Amino acid sequence: MQLNPTRLVQSLALLGVISSLSAQAQTLEEVVVSASRSEQRSFDAPAAVQSVPRETIQAAGPQVNLSESLGRVPGLTILDRQNYAQDLQVSIRGFGARSAFGIRGIRLLIDGIPATTPDGQGQGSSISLPSTDHIEVLRGPLALLYGNSSGGVIQAFSKAAPKEAEIGYQYYVGSYGLHRADYQFGDTLGTVGIMADYSTFSIDGYRANSFTERKQFNTKIGFDASEQLHVNLVFNQFDMPLAQDPLGLTRAQLLADPTQAGKDSSGNNSARYFVRKTVLQNQLGSSATYTLDSDHSFTGRAYYGTRDNLQYQTGTPGPNVNGAWTGLNRAYYGVGLQYNARSKWADTPVEWATGYEFDRSREFRQSGAANLGQKTSTTRSEDNQAENSDLFAQGSALVSDSISVSAGLRQSTVRFVSDDYYITPSDPNGSGNVSYQATTPVLGVTLHARDDLNLYANYGKGFETPTLAEMAYKLNPAPVGQFNTTLSASNSQHYEIGSKWTPSPSARMDLSLYQIDTTDELVIASSVSGRTAYKNAPGTSRTGWELSGSTQLTPHVAFNASASMIDAHYTQTFLSGTTGTTRVENGNKLPGIPQTSVFTELAWTSEANPVKPAGLRLGVELVQAGRIYANDTNTESADGHTVLNLSASQRWAVGKGGLTLYGRLNNVSDEKYVGSVIVNQASNQYYEPGLPSNWTLGLSLNLPL
Repeated sequence: MQLNPTRLVQSLALLGVISSLSAQAQTLEEVVVSASRSEQRSFDAPAAVQSVPRETIQAAGPQVNLSESLGRVPGLTILDRQNYAQDLQVSIRGFGARSAFGIRGIRLLIDGIPATTPDGQGQGSSISLPSTDHIEVLRGPLALLYGNSSGGVIQAFSKAAPKEAEIGYQYYVGSYGLHRADYQFGDTLGTVGIMADYSTFSIDGYRANSFTERKQFNTKIGFDASEQLHVNLVFNQFDMPLAQDPLGLTRAQLLADPTQAGKDSSGNNSARYFVRKTVLQNQLGSSATYTLDSDHSFTGRAYYGTRDNLQYQTGTPGPNVNGAWTGLNRAYYGVGLQYNARSKWADTPVEWATGYEFDRSREFRQSGAANLGQKTSTTRSEDNQAENSDLFAQGSALVSDSISVSAGLRQSTVRFVSDDYYITPSDPNGSGNVSYQATTPVLGVTLHARDDLNLYANYGKGFETPTLAEMAYKLNPAPVGQFNTTLSASNSQHYEIGSKWTPSPSARMDLSLYQIDTTDELVIASSVSGRTAYKNAPGTSRTGWELSGSTQLTPHVAFNASASMIDAHYTQTFLSGTTGTTRVENGNKLPGIPQTSVFTELAWTSEANPVKPAGLRLGVELVQAGRIYANDTNTESADGHTVLNLSASQRWAVGKGGLTLYGRLNNVSDEKYVGSVIVNQASNQYYEPGLPSNWTLGLSLNLPL
C-alpha cells in the first residue's frame, strides 16, 4: 500500500475548515504524564500522545473492553475478537499485531504500576474501566524509554477519592445476554482518601461456545504520611471463572455460519472439546512521592502479584476427541525509584528525570493431553523466569524562546531461565537460559512556532525480546513444548515528525508521520491448536501517518475525528511455515494490521457545560477499518468495513448526585465483517467475525452520603 498524499491533504483541509468554524468556548487543558514522566500539557508534549477522559470511557459502552473507548486514538488498533478467552488484539503502529492472545509489544501501566511482565506480556482486562479516571496512549520514539517491548504505552489512572462520602451504581444489559453491574464507594477522611469498585460481567456470546463470566475488584487508598510524603496503595483482583473459546473460522465456515464455533478436520467443534480458560489474578502495589521542594521530588513503587491461568485447547483429531490443556501459575513483583527535577543549566531551563526499575516474573507451566475438556495426562512441567534490570534518564531543555530539545537513554538487561522437570527419552531436557541487553537512545526537537502551533521531530532506537509464551514452543516440524532460546530480540529505529495546532480555544488538530525500520522482527512461524511457535524475520518497514482533531462547532455541537494509514511490509524474503518451506516475499504486508482506520463522532448536547454535562446527549459515530491480512504470504485477508453507531444519554440531577441513562446501537446497517484475524493459523481458521447489529442499555447513579 502506498500512502495517499491527496487523501491526507483532504483530511487536513476538512479538519481545518471545521476548526475555523468552531465556537470560542473555553476548554479544559489536557494534562498528561506519559511523555516526560511528569505532568505537562498534552499540547506541549513533544510526542504523539492522547488522553481519553472519564466521560468518554463511560459513554462509549458498558466498560468491559478497551476497544469501546480507545478506538478513537489514531495509530492504536484494538481488534475486538468477542473472545474473552483470548483477550483483545492491541497494536500501536503495528507493534503487538502478531499476538495470538493477550497484549505484546506495548507497555501497560495502572496508576504508575506495571501491568506488563518483564518479557512484554500484558492483558487489557487488568484495567478496571469503571474505576478509571482517564487513559493515556503514547506512541512514537518517546515510548521506547519505557524499556523492552514498548512500541507504545497505555497508561490508566484510577479515579481520585471524592471529598465527601459517595456511592455509585451502574447496570447494563445488552445483546447476546450481556449483563454488567458495578458498585463503587469513595470517601475522604482527613488526609486519607479511598475509592473501591466491584464489578461483574457475563455474556452468552454471539457465537457458539463463547459464554464468559468475570468479576473484578479494584481499590485505591491515598494518604499523606507527612507534609512531604504522599502514598498510594492499590489492590486489584480479576476473577474469570469461565471464558469459553469459540476459536477461529475458515473462510468457508465464516460464509456458511459466522455464529458457529471453529471445527477441526474431524468435524468436532470447540464446544465438543470444551475449549475454555479460567483466570484468577491478584495484585497489590504501592507508590509514594516525596517532595523535597517545588522543583525536586522522589517517586518509588513496589508491587507483587499472582496469576493462575488454566486453558483447554483442541488437539489431535480422532475418534477419542483428544484435546490439550495448559496451566500457568505466575508470581511477579518489582520495584522502581525515580527522581524528578527542574533546574537551570547555564541559564537554560531544564526538566529531567532519572531512575531504576527491576521486575521479575516466575511461572510454573504444566501441560498435557485432555479428553472432552478434562485432563488425562501431564506431559510438560517446568519453571519459566523473566526479569529486567533497567536504568533510564530523560529530560528536556528550553534552549531558546522557541526551541526545546528532548533526550533520553535507557539501558536494559532482560534475562530468561527455564528449568524443565519433565524429561523422558522421547521428551529430552528442554531447559535453557538466555539474556538480552540493549541501550535505547531517544532525541527530539520541538519548535514552538506560535502560541497555537508546535512542531516536533523525534528519533529513537528500540528493542523487543520474545515473551515467555513466544519461547514456549519450537518447530519440530509442528510446534512442540520445548523452551526456544534460539530467538533473537528485534531491534528497531524510529523516525517521527509531528505538529499540534489549536486554531481556537475549543479546537485542536494533531498530525504525526513516522518511519520504523526493524531487523529480526518476531513473527509467527506456525500456530496449531493454541500452540504457537515463532521465528525471526530479517527485516520489516512501517511508514504511516496519524491525524486527529476535535472542535466545538457550536455551544451544543462537538465534532471529533481521527484517521491513520500504515504501510507495514517485509523488506526481505524469508522462509517460514511448519516445514520451513513457505516463501514470504519481499514486499508482503505484515498480517494483523488494518491498513487504514477512521473514527468520526458528531455529538449534540442540550446543555452547554463542558465541565459537568447534563441533560440530553446524542451521538453518531462512523468507524472504518481497512483490509487486514491474515498470513505472511498474503493469500488470506479480511476486507475493510465501515460501521455506523448511535448513542444517547440523559442525565438528571439527584440532589448533589446524578442519574444517567445510556443507550447504544452499534453496527446500525448490520454489516457483515471480520472483527479480527488469528495470524498464520495453521488450520486456516484465521477469522473471528465482528458483531452484527447489537444494542446496550445502561444506567449510572451517583449519590453523596
